[in-house]
Amino acid sequence: DGTELTAKPKRSFYAARDLYKYRHQYPNFKDLRYQNDLCNLRFYKNKIPFKPDGVYIEEVLNKWKGDYEKLEHNHTYIQWLFPLREQGLNFYAKELTTYEIEEFKKTKEAIRRFLLAYKMMLEFFGIKLIDKTGNVARAANWQERFQHLNESQHNYLRITRILKSLGELGYESFKSPLVKFILHEALVEDTIPNIKQSALEYFVYTIRDRRERRKLLRFAQQHYTPSEHFIWGPPRKQKSEGSKTNKKPASPISIPNSHISKHKKPKEPKNTSASGSSAGKTTEEKKVELTKNGEENYQDEQEVNCDAVRQNSEKNNDTDTSQLSKSEEIHDTSDRKEDASHSKKDNENLNNDCGSHPGTIEKDLCNTENSSNNTSADLQDNLDKDTVSGGTTTKPKDELK
Repeated sequence: DGTELTAKPKRSFYAARDLYKYRHQYPNFKDLRYQNDLCNLRFYKNKIPFKPDGVYIEEVLNKWKGDYEKLEHNHTYIQWLFPLREQGLNFYAKELTTYEIEEFKKTKEAIRRFLLAYKMMLEFFGIKLIDKTGNVARAANWQERFQHLNESQHNYLRITRILKSLGELGYESFKSPLVKFILHEALVEDTIPNIKQSALEYFVYTIRDRRERRKLLRFAQQHYTPSEHFIWGPPRKQKSEGSKTNKKPASPISIPNSHISKHKKPKEPKNTSASGSSAGKTTEEKKVELTKNGEENYQDEQEVNCDAVRQNSEKNNDTDTSQLSKSEEIHDTSDRKEDASHSKKDNENLNNDCGSHPGTIEKDLCNTENSSNNTSADLQDNLDKDTVSGGTTTKPKDELK
């Protein structure tokens, strides 16, 4: 018993799914089948008895009232007194339909008897209805009935059905006062402690209004012991604030269709000296840096290409020199295009980020391209001469570089 009391409760997936369907109006596909039957409405009009017992509603309300033994041990009447749009244990009782619900609400005789049946069952549980808004309180025999309710847990299923039926037949406002009363007796007064699991798992979630559910959950969370075992409400504010603070520094992964994501450079670590020196550079210094970077990158590319040419020529001694020169020209032109495109992108980014004049950057870019083209022409002439004169490339790697 001690381990059961200290064990942390678990949420029921089946309860959550069942009550979610109830709150979202039961996607019921059987309306056409039972539309003309209206057996639940005719039972409340005292025209037919409930099956299989064969008892009319007036007899139940007059003769069964106060007979707690009969109400406790008979399990066929509850589906007829509180019909739902779902099948219960009594297969003689038929499901409600949307058409029947509308007709039921229009029939004063049926509504009067439905409220009398609700009062009868509340008295069986030790509760009384005190006004027309649905407020409830302890009945005169509450001590005896609460003790019985705490022990006979099959009645918790009946309370769930009663709450659902109240919402179906136009008395949604009656549910919240009853659930609040049960939570108070279970958590604060400790008169029916065994009912608190069903109250939090089922009773609260029969209420369709989200704000009312949250009020009841906050009330239960304040009085639930141990507090760390309360699993039905939102997480505590301290945890949520801590998780928010941890999430704040994280930058978004991508911002689609934004001007910043296209042109903004990746962030660099803050360094006041480096940023100050880069900001203070003149346009002349930028020109020199751009040309140096262009020449160095191009020279590295040419070294790689020369090595590739030498290896191909050593392997293929009988190849045609004209085909070799054409392939070299193709590699050189593609490399020059890539260098030109990379340098142009770098200059555009530099122009957008630093705010320098576009005319200056374009002029520097032209100068860089001219110098790189001259260098590539000289290197290409030397390569062609070496290849044609000897048939194969015989110079060592260092001289080619």
